[in-house]
Amino acid sequence: MAAAEKKPKKKRGFEPRPGRVVQAYTFALDPNAGTEARLRSHCGAARVAFNWNLACIKANLVQRDAERSYGIAEQELTPALDWSAYSLRKAWNAAKEEVAPWWGECSKEAFATGCANLATALANWKASKSGVRKGPRVGFPRFKSKRRTVLSCRFTTGTLRVEDDRRHLTLPRLGTIRTHENTRKLHRRLANGSARILSATVSYRRGRWRVAFQVEVKRETDAQARPEAVAGVDLGIKTLAVVADDSGRTRQVPNPHHLKKELGRLRRASRKVSRRRGPDRRTGQVPSNRWCRADAERKRVHHRVANLREGALHKLTTSLAREYGTIVVEDLNVAGMVKNRRLARSIADASFGQIRRQLDYKTVWNGGRLVVADRWFASSKTCSACGALKAKMPLHVRVFDCDECDLVLDRDVNAARNLAALAAACRTGTGVAGDRDTPVSKPRGADRKTRTTRRGRKATAGRAGGTRPAPRGKEARDRRRDTQLTLW
Repeated sequence: MAAAEKKPKKKRGFEPRPGRVVQAYTFALDPNAGTEARLRSHCGAARVAFNWNLACIKANLVQRDAERSYGIAEQELTPALDWSAYSLRKAWNAAKEEVAPWWGECSKEAFATGCANLATALANWKASKSGVRKGPRVGFPRFKSKRRTVLSCRFTTGTLRVEDDRRHLTLPRLGTIRTHENTRKLHRRLANGSARILSATVSYRRGRWRVAFQVEVKRETDAQARPEAVAGVDLGIKTLAVVADDSGRTRQVPNPHHLKKELGRLRRASRKVSRRRGPDRRTGQVPSNRWCRADAERKRVHHRVANLREGALHKLTTSLAREYGTIVVEDLNVAGMVKNRRLARSIADASFGQIRRQLDYKTVWNGGRLVVADRWFASSKTCSACGALKAKMPLHVRVFDCDECDLVLDRDVNAARNLAALAAACRTGTGVAGDRDTPVSKPRGADRKTRTTRRGRKATAGRAGGTRPAPRGKEARDRRRDTQLTLW
């Protein structure tokens, strides 16, 4: 009997129709007191459903571990709970009368949000534990705190509408809410039939309620100015980005330093808060009204910095994605870079990770592609003219002086040109650094070099051939400096 043909696996998640992409439209809201209370109630309902399901799953896991310790067979253990969103939601609906008698005051989508979030967290933990998920290890889900959890709720069914006056929108059970911004960009697409709302997520961030519509949008793939153009983008602190294209043109994008410009105001606001009577959970002390006003003023400074940074990054990435068909960036280890206490603040203010994330999806929107160079690709130490590689080039050396040819060039400009030249090698699929077809050497995708370290005193004293102690004073400082320069 012939073997049955295997059916192709179905793709999980929503797949947009051909010629369309999934895009988010975010608008700030201006809810009144009653609407804001209902928004907080829905977000709290999502948190309650999340915590209740998580408590049931943890109790089930503890029970099964206890039974195993007593020598009970695996077939006779308490049945394991299903971690899918459907099963969690079904279990919640069966117990909501006793757990939350007030459940009728909120939309069913609020509880479904908590169940879906827990299912996603459990799936990420399981995939990370088995090595399927790349990146850092994901821990087991923890209970959501009432004070620190970001208020958020997602609506997938019911009335999701943008009103014709372009100043209001309608959500299930929440009714019509006024928007702080004009919704004409989304309303035009909905009116001409080039967009369809899939879901709406309301959240409280940076001191303001916002709604993000997930929309299936029809986009033109030939929206780029030069589809065949290639650009290499080198990110930095002094200069936010150096862009070099294949035609030889180079331009520098200055770093606006949003946080650095507001540090004076932030320090004054922080000192003002410290002089007031703040909250103390250990003693139950309630903050004074003066502390609340001072804390709100300090938060406004942080919110202003975050908004300015977000706007500047969106303008930069949008212009790059629309102008170039292929963009090459470096795979920077931002998590390791921020461990440098001298540069951590500046690196965090530049938001290298956000630039790469936005370029990743904006290049797809405009029909282009994003090429990520290998983390150990020597873009700064390689000559962009002859290809010669320098042995050492410390971070404080800002000018590249080639030893083989007469090229003298800014360090960042040289790196950007090397990244732009890397795109040609990626098209051939030769397996060089930056080729998207090159297999990852480790299943978790976190390739790291072993850091050079010195042996301790005990290890040095115990080796054959003598008992020389570990270096001290000037000798130790020189050795640490040489090691740091080698790592850079």
